[in-house]
Amino acid sequence: MHTTARPAPTATPGPTAPPSAVRTAYALWLTAVAAGALETALAVGRMAADGTGSAAEIGVGLAVRLTVFTAAVLIARRMRTGTRWARITLAIGLGVLGTASMVAQPLGYLLDGGSTAVALQGADALDLVFGASRAVHVAAVLTAVFLMFRPAANVYFRAVRNPARAA
Repeated sequence: MHTTARPAPTATPGPTAPPSAVRTAYALWLTAVAAGALETALAVGRMAADGTGSAAEIGVGLAVRLTVFTAAVLIARRMRTGTRWARITLAIGLGVLGTASMVAQPLGYLLDGGSTAVALQGADALDLVFGASRAVHVAAVLTAVFLMFRPAANVYFRAVRNPARAA
């Protein structure tokens, strides 16, 4: 009796398994939150050292940021499971409005005739670390938004919404 060995079946992700684009977008949202937390710590440290912020101002700023960071992580978790409103909320709330809030001041500086070279010459180590973190933050957000709307992600969000139409 001769039997032919059959290859083991390969596991294929079902409609509820997030594709690579969605998993990577989730990791990037976590990266953005971590960068935001670093920026917050740097800003609070600077304000405390310079005496430019009162304890109340710092406390309110921390409370707002902690709320936003917590919401971002919770909503990103929902996005990863295929929840459509979470994807839209992240794209509009953080992708559009959040990015606008992060780039408004530097763009305003440049539009008012400011120079990147002059800004860099006057920057100290803290400013450079903050700027690097902000660059990572913005890149993570923009890339996450892009990935959440890739074709594989679109299929995933449609499939999770309507499992009968999967793949």
